[in-house]
Amino acid sequence: MKLKLLAFLSAILLAVGFYFLNNQQDEVVVAENSNSAMNIAQTDTMPDENYPLQKTEAEWKEILTDKEYRILRDRGTELPFVNEYNSNKREGIYVCGACGQKLYSSEHKYESGSGWPSFWQPLADSLVGEREDNSWFMTRTEIVCSNCGSHLGHVFDDGPQPTGLRYCMNSLAMDFIPKEEIQSD
Repeated sequence: MKLKLLAFLSAILLAVGFYFLNNQQDEVVVAENSNSAMNIAQTDTMPDENYPLQKTEAEWKEILTDKEYRILRDRGTELPFVNEYNSNKREGIYVCGACGQKLYSSEHKYESGSGWPSFWQPLADSLVGEREDNSWFMTRTEIVCSNCGSHLGHVFDDGPQPTGLRYCMNSLAMDFIPKEEIQSD
């Protein structure tokens, strides 16, 4: 019951969020079309933290689709239940959709009922980083790729044992590599 209530509240928050996001995107288009030095500088700046892989936002925009950019670089969230990997049951690994760093194994994936692909742990703690996220009138722990700093999703403390954690990830933030295609390291 608790999980269903959480999923319902998440869906409502997402609907409200997407409404505001869509309205903000109209403002962003206007800002991007202006020739002010401030807009040009923001497009070409580096991330505010030091990650091994550094690219300007202009470079990210060249290699990511608009949808991927919105999730990975603008810290967006995709719709629950209709994303690519929520129901994926195949064996393999999930890698960062921006830089390809290995992140999660299908062995740690489980059905959380939240509508997003969920894992109870990453392949290694060093592969993901955490940041405090105070958006949407709540405090959450954002999960980012430790290699490029791209937004992946959030972690919650309502997951299964042995960790009790739920790494709730965006499908658009990851790529899936089936077991038969994984090269041995």
